[in-house]
Amino acid sequence: QAQLVESGGGLVQAGGSLRLSCAASGMRFSVNAMAWYRQAPGKQRELVAGITSGGVISYVDSVKGRFTISRDDAKNTVYLEMNNLKPEDTAVYYCNKDWRYLATIRWGQGTQVTVSS
Repeated sequence: QAQLVESGGGLVQAGGSLRLSCAASGMRFSVNAMAWYRQAPGKQRELVAGITSGGVISYVDSVKGRFTISRDDAKNTVYLEMNNLKPEDTAVYYCNKDWRYLATIRWGQGTQVTVSS
């Protein structure tokens, strides 16, 4: 059964950085477009960044220039480097298949990112 495990979240001050990791298992990771999502309290889950199997990358406007998505197919892992964090980045972050192209699989537990002002 496919499984996603996110890690790397934490509490940081505004302007700080974090690196999130998402380890996938039970799926053909390398052929899938993957994405990072986030969900803040009281808000809908939104796609933050995506990376296709061919390495095409896209970001939501609010994180462009601050976040970097990457993948290591040998490790079945997708990463999200987050710099210059802002309080509005506070959310639970999840990874999954990129829902713009593929059906998502069971969501992992996510990793909490809290940015203090």
